[in-house]
Amino acid sequence: MTFINVRPLAATPLLQLAAHPLLRELAPGVLQGLCEHAELRPYRDGEVVFHEGDAAQHWLLVTKGHVEVVRFGCDGSERVYHRFGAGQCVAEAAMFMAHGRYPMQARAVGSTTVWRLERQALRHACEAHPALALRLLEDFSRRLYHYINEVEWLTVSSAPQRLAAFLLRLSDQQGERLELPSSQRQLAAHLGIRAETLSRLLSEWQARRWLRGERRHWMLLDTAPLQQLAGALARSF
Repeated sequence: MTFINVRPLAATPLLQLAAHPLLRELAPGVLQGLCEHAELRPYRDGEVVFHEGDAAQHWLLVTKGHVEVVRFGCDGSERVYHRFGAGQCVAEAAMFMAHGRYPMQARAVGSTTVWRLERQALRHACEAHPALALRLLEDFSRRLYHYINEVEWLTVSSAPQRLAAFLLRLSDQQGERLELPSSQRQLAAHLGIRAETLSRLLSEWQARRWLRGERRHWMLLDTAPLQQLAGALARSF
């Protein structure tokens, strides 16, 4: 009798990939190809998942915790660009960069587990299945457009407008009770404002009863003035 060693679905990222908005409805064979040689990796809070400049050989699927991507300035200051949670993919765009290196550093936030998926498997799947390549291209284009708008916003907006827009976006995800995804100093760097300015604005808005809280935990009390601030430069699409 011949036995075939097949990994159970629970031991692969197949089911999680199939639930991803970009990958759902793809043929099982395509997803299976993406999972070849996948490795499940645990990370402790603050542990580096990959460094900026490392060879980009893997992209990630987060199964537990969070992964945030950061860059460091010449003065040692850091800026958190994005935080990815369970079910989200990290660094898939880096798999197609000509220089073949990660453009940012990634680190775990809290106890985190990720699937590491191979660069070549993704590239081969795109070559064999144009529908997958088109979906990724659409997503990359969407993100590029978002960052173009963000650069314009940072160029022409004021500190109050940036903070108001950020709090309203966070409220769309979390409701009226907000937990900031990073420290106030890191948030200030993300918004392109001074930490002292951020602290002053939060104090002023708390005095006006627009919100209340401290450190990373806040509650929105009156969104109308925030919407008025953020909507001044809103785009129609």
